[in-house]
Amino acid sequence: MRRAACLLCLSFLLLSGCGGNSASTAPTERERSFFAMDTYMSIRAFGAEEALLERAEAAVTDLERRISVTDPDSQIAALNRNGTGTLDAETAELLRRGLALCAETGGALDLSVYPVLRAWGFTTGDYRVPAPSELEALLTLVDHRRVKLNEAGTVSLDPGMQLDLGSVAKGYVGDKLCALLRTGGVNSALLDLGGNVQALGGKPDGSAWRVGIRDPQGAGLLGVVSVRDCAVVTSGGYERYFLDADGTVYWHILDPADGMPAKNGLISVTVVGTEGLLCDALSTALFVMGTERAADYWRAHGDFELALVTEDGRLLLTPGLAEGFTPAEGLNYRIETLEREGAA
Repeated sequence: MRRAACLLCLSFLLLSGCGGNSASTAPTERERSFFAMDTYMSIRAFGAEEALLERAEAAVTDLERRISVTDPDSQIAALNRNGTGTLDAETAELLRRGLALCAETGGALDLSVYPVLRAWGFTTGDYRVPAPSELEALLTLVDHRRVKLNEAGTVSLDPGMQLDLGSVAKGYVGDKLCALLRTGGVNSALLDLGGNVQALGGKPDGSAWRVGIRDPQGAGLLGVVSVRDCAVVTSGGYERYFLDADGTVYWHILDPADGMPAKNGLISVTVVGTEGLLCDALSTALFVMGTERAADYWRAHGDFELALVTEDGRLLLTPGLAEGFTPAEGLNYRIETLEREGAA
């Protein structure tokens, strides 16, 4: 079993400051913001030297340089072009763990869905609805089980197959940066990685961070939960989408089974746990699964917390998350707590 889940919160607006430490005793607060992995990221750390934050930013940009599908010089782009290649140890391990989660989720997460994602234009901004015949042809290239990765980091793909590690990369970065900061003597930090938040410890005064949960159907919040030593990752249809001439919404979270935007009753999924990579992967996979399958997956594994926002106006929370949840005033969702046994 994976490590036990911990209490956290969703979507990611920091609501409160550092707490009650006096200026004479509080560790120095430093913040570093930068653009990487197609999003704005920020690191807010207490007791960190500027050089440590520079190293943290460099670690993110270095990983991006190796795994970006749109950078022709990256290892993953070269693999996609050539159908074979040898990855460095860290990139190979990230791929290995991603493929394991593809298998564990029954293919609801699939790192080989990139040819379909590109056909929709979500990687280029040239949005379009592929013809059914085009999707049918592209789906023959989607199957994580056909990715061959050996112990030396050599990967081979079937002709036409392509990989994208984007569904696990930011979660991995959160884990990596927390480890780097802790090694540098930091015990209090909050990372905002563009849809992913990762907390290292609590605030310098020992209290928890307070983070707001974004309402996927509006500009406000669903509510607030306390944050300490966990990752929290949200996936939702509101993050990246386009409308066709008839006003139909198509979002970027695709179901690998049919190549279409996943529409199984959910509009937002938040996964909370001790490992960013796991939360990142599951936020996508559970969105694809839909309400009932996502709840059943949580019941079967139980090592993470979960918040599901449904199309029919429900906010479903696992018990560990529900305990610390403060709903926003006038919240227009029906809050329900998922049970360990039985239907949601």
